[in-house]
Amino acid sequence: MIIDLRSDTVTKPTPAMLQAMMSAKVGDDVFGEDPSINELEAMTAIMFGKEAAIFCPTGTMTNQIAIKTHTHPMDEVIVEKSNHVYYYESGGIAYHSLSSVRLINGDRGRIKPLDIEENINPDNIHHPKTRLVVIENTANRGGGSYYQLNEMKALTNTAHTNNLKIHLDGARIFNCLVEINTTPKEIGPLFDSVSVCLSKGLGCPVGSLLLGNKDFIASTRKYRKVFGGGMRQAGFLAAAGIYALQNNVQRLKEDNKRAKALSEIMQKTDWIESFMPVDTNIFIFKLKPEFKAEVILNKLKENLVYCFAIGGNSIRMVTHLDFNDEMLNKFSEIISKIK
Repeated sequence: MIIDLRSDTVTKPTPAMLQAMMSAKVGDDVFGEDPSINELEAMTAIMFGKEAAIFCPTGTMTNQIAIKTHTHPMDEVIVEKSNHVYYYESGGIAYHSLSSVRLINGDRGRIKPLDIEENINPDNIHHPKTRLVVIENTANRGGGSYYQLNEMKALTNTAHTNNLKIHLDGARIFNCLVEINTTPKEIGPLFDSVSVCLSKGLGCPVGSLLLGNKDFIASTRKYRKVFGGGMRQAGFLAAAGIYALQNNVQRLKEDNKRAKALSEIMQKTDWIESFMPVDTNIFIFKLKPEFKAEVILNKLKENLVYCFAIGGNSIRMVTHLDFNDEMLNKFSEIISKIK
């Protein structure tokens, strides 16, 4: 039995999802003629209370297209220093948008309204123009930390009061929503754009959506084309997304619950120096100096348990659709034997 906790991107489509994919009606999406793509985009936009959506291969693409659409060369983007758009997207803000980044030292990947206010540049020739705020919810390197609804409202209010746009990198937004008992429609209108990933906790093989108003999404379509994201009979992938949004959202509570169970098991070992609170489906812990991440990862791998080192002698574990209670029990047995 392989227990893969490296990421929630490792999931495979379930038989029911595969059946939905095989039954999909398709057309040429670049011509706007794929009925399954059109259905997914409309469905997701309505779900989040937005006017329109665009389907892309990846969350990196939806984030980078959003930033490109919101900004101009020589602008600046306010973002927490560990957030995905800066830390894991290969310098895309500089490369694609020719914008600089104002990094915030936040709390487990989260920022506060004051962080925005204190980092808006003066309007003069010496500084890039502050144009956009980006937040990540949930925050990957923050151990799956999330913003409450009132916190998101406060950030948006501060951004808009200062004539800034605000983008939500919601790659794992549903993991947050099932915890705070909030609907997508309550948070969608707060943001000028929202990125939603289908290939993480929702279990799809590929795909993310970018949401916004009609004019914004119309502008993004040209950027998607130049980024190489225009696909043809992509309805097979859209069908997986439709199935996931209809069937796999509420079950994310199970992933979040199992992540907490993982943390309880790991805290019984003598390896751990510190760990982040488990808010959703991610557990991050730092090893004591005498235990090296590479050594622990190899011992786990010998027992067919796969995890991910994130630097600083820290290890990340992520629960997902393909990690069940049987695997959790097996994991507990394996951990008890590793010294």
